[in-house]
Order: sequence, then C-alpha cells, then structure tokens
Amino acid sequence: MFGRPLLRFVRKDTHINFMRGRFMGLITSAVLSVASLILFFHPGLTLGLDFRGGIVVEAKTTGPADFAKLRDALAAHGIRHAAFQAFGASDDVLIRLDTGEGQDTQAVVDQVRHTVADALPGTTILRADAVGASVSAELFRNGMLALGLSLAMILGYIWVRFEWEFALSAVITLVLDLTKTMGFLVLTGFEFDLVMVAAILTILGYSTNDKVVVYDRVRENLRKYRSMPLIDLLNLSINETLNRTLGTSSTVFLAALPLALWGGATLSGFAWTMLFGIVVGTSSSIFIAAPLLLFMGEGRLKRGAKAAKAGSAS
Repeated sequence: MFGRPLLRFVRKDTHINFMRGRFMGLITSAVLSVASLILFFHPGLTLGLDFRGGIVVEAKTTGPADFAKLRDALAAHGIRHAAFQAFGASDDVLIRLDTGEGQDTQAVVDQVRHTVADALPGTTILRADAVGASVSAELFRNGMLALGLSLAMILGYIWVRFEWEFALSAVITLVLDLTKTMGFLVLTGFEFDLVMVAAILTILGYSTNDKVVVYDRVRENLRKYRSMPLIDLLNLSINETLNRTLGTSSTVFLAALPLALWGGATLSGFAWTMLFGIVVGTSSSIFIAAPLLLFMGEGRLKRGAKAAKAGSAS
C-alpha cells in the first residue's frame, strides 16, 4: 500500500518514441539559440545596477506617485536624466540614476532621499543602493567568470563519470540552454545582475542533474541490453526516467511559481527566469541531449558495451 506512489505523470509501461522527433528538436533548438545570440548582441541585455553602476531608490508615497513633480524636484537640485518606474501599487516608485566616474554616489543617494521626501511629504524610502562604475565592471567580470568556471567544472565532472560522448553531449546541451536563457532575458527586459547570475547557475546545476539521471539509466541499459539498437535503448531509458524527471521538474516549478507571481520587483525576475530554465532544461534532456548522444555514440557505445562483456567473460 505504502510502496506505490500516489501520483504518476505517465504510466509505468509507457513507450513514447521520443527519438522520432530528434531532428525537429535539434533544428528548433539551434534556431532558437542562434536567434538568442543575435538578441544578445543587439539589442543586448538590460544590465542591472550591479553591472551597470548607478543608483536605485525605491520609495512608497502616500498616494499615487507624481512622476512630474519628482522629476522637477530632482532637476532643481541638479539631478537630471533620472528614470522613473512604477511597480506594484500606484504608490510604489523606482528611481534610477546613472553615476559618472569619480562621482560621490553616497552624496547623490542622500540628495535623492531628501529631495523625494521634501517633494512628496510622507514618502518612505524603502531601499537606496549605489554601485560605482569600477565596482560594477569588476562584478560583471566575476559574474562571467563564475558562469565559465561552472561550465568547465560540469564538463570535467561528466567527463570523469561518463564516456566522452556523454560529456560532450551534455555540455553542448547546457550551452544551448544558456543561450536560450539569455534570449529570454533580452525579450522580457529583466535586468541582468548578480541575482540573475545566481538564477542561471541554479538552472545549469538543475539541468545537469536532470541529464545525469537520464545518462545513468542509459549506461545501465547499455550493460543490460547489449544487442538493442541505441535509438531504442535511448527511448527506453527516457521512458523509464520520465516519471522522475517530470516529478522533479514539477516540484521545482511549483516552488518558484509563487515567487514569480507575488515575489515583487526584487524576486519576480529571478523566479520567471527559473521557471523558463526548468522548462528548457527538462525538454532539452529529452529532445536535445539524447539525440546528440545518439549521433555521437552510435556504434562506439555499443562496441564499448560488447568489449566490457568480453572482458567480464574472460
């Protein structure tokens, strides 16, 4: 009674021919990744405060925010080219300012605080962050370095654990997932900052785990069904792990969904990126990673299984 799962996404004896759509999956993924790369260079990512430098002030007014009055008040104190954005309720306002090299950012933050409070009495400053230009450039380099090192470590881990066909297929799939995520950020206009770097690293880790589960079952079935064609063996392995894949994906998806809907301006971008990455990572494990393994390992993986059998027999 207690050994049976209460919920199954698919029947235990499911036999879906996923490899039938391998060409369509690879072509669609390649087209989306190329389009994402084009978007990455033009118009490019919307850099957040961490990477662009500048000042962000969140304020809550006593009534609907009067942007014109705020803009005039800041201009009267020499603070021009400020960007105003409403988020959440009508009394929530976000003020963005760019700062130049050598400018005292803390002094500008204090000036904005006092100006907003004087222009709209009763206004509460919820947050005021400032990042200098030199610091933002260093943060951007460190963020890109973190992404590059994570891909290199994933490649090393899978290369040690599996044959090179598995490692190369997984890393190519992860790069395709990464490019699509970048395209998603460009299209949605979410700011790319350290929080987004954390989201992308989380997506890469989740997607890697998903692919390792499928690859583990493939390797087990290579030993178990030595005469089975690789394309049939991949279909079998995906079907056998499908319930676990969908169950894990659904759990993470449902955990991130409330943050996307009600997390506010600070967390919504992170959560929506996570939701997108979960969908892309799960689908790529089936329609990208497995077909790549088929094209790279057909013949070689089966020969390796036969060689292992011969070695054990002797």
